[in-house]
Amino acid sequence: MAEQTAFPRSAAGPSDGSAVAPGAKPDAAVVRDALGVGIAVGLSGFAFGVTSAGSGLSLLQTCALSLLVFTGASQFALVGALAAGGNPYTAAAGAFFLGVRNSFYGLRLSQLLALPRALRPLAAQWVIDETTAVTLAQPTRRAARIGFTVTGLTLYVLWNLTTLAGALGAEALGDTAAWGLDAAGPAVFLALLAPMLKNTTERVTAALAVLLALGLLPVLPAGVPVLLSALAAPVVLFLTGRGRRGGGQGKSKEETRRRGTETAPGPQRARDAGEPCTTTSEDGR
Repeated sequence: MAEQTAFPRSAAGPSDGSAVAPGAKPDAAVVRDALGVGIAVGLSGFAFGVTSAGSGLSLLQTCALSLLVFTGASQFALVGALAAGGNPYTAAAGAFFLGVRNSFYGLRLSQLLALPRALRPLAAQWVIDETTAVTLAQPTRRAARIGFTVTGLTLYVLWNLTTLAGALGAEALGDTAAWGLDAAGPAVFLALLAPMLKNTTERVTAALAVLLALGLLPVLPAGVPVLLSALAAPVVLFLTGRGRRGGGQGKSKEETRRRGTETAPGPQRARDAGEPCTTTSEDGR
C-alpha cells in the first residue's frame, strides 16, 4: 500500500530493472546526480576538520564526530558553539536538537525505500539532509534506493577523509577563524535547499526562519537562534490555514447564494439579478 502511494504504478518499472518504464529515470542518471551531490558536499568535510581543530578538539575527537555523528549541520553547530566559548554541555544539547530533524527524515524515507529490517539500522546512519534531498527527487523506488545508497556512501567516505585532512592541515593554515571555513557547510546546505523552495508558502517559511535566526542571534546563546527559527514553519502553516478557511467560507456563501438564485422561481431570479419583472395572475388580470 505504501508503494502505491509513494510512486505511480506506471513509473514503478519492472522489478528486474531490464527496461526503463515511462516516467522512470535511468540508473546512470541517478548515479550521476547522486555522485555530484556526494562529492560536492563531501569535500566540505575539510572545512569541518579545520574548524573543529581550531575550536580546541583533538584529532581523535574530530574524526569521531564525523564517523559516529555524521550530520554536518550539527557538527558545525557543536564546534561553532565551542569556538565561541560556549559551555560544552550546552553546545552538545544544541547539536543534538538540531540533529533531531533527521528522525523526521527517517520516517519519510522508511516508506519510500522499504528496506529490509536488517539494513535499517545501517541505513539510518546515512539519513541526512543531502541523502534525503536526492532520494525524494527520484520518481521510482528503485531510483530512490540507488540515489540514497550512492549519495550516502560517497558522502560518508569523502566527509571522513576530508575531515581527517582538514584536522591535520589546521596547523598549516594558522588562524582558522580568519578563513571563514565554518560557513562552508551552511552554504552547501542552502545551495541544496534553495531549488526545493517551489511555492510561496515554502519561500515565506524560509525567509521568516532566516529573520528569526538573525534577530535572535545578538540576544541568545550560540546555537539557540537556529533552533528557535524552526518556529517559522508552524506559524506560517497556522496563518495559511486560517486564510484558506476564511476564503473557503466566503466562497461557500457565494456558491450557496448563486445556487439559490438559479433554483428560485422566475420572478425571484429576476429580482436577484436586478432586472424588472412583471407578474401575471392565472386569469390574465
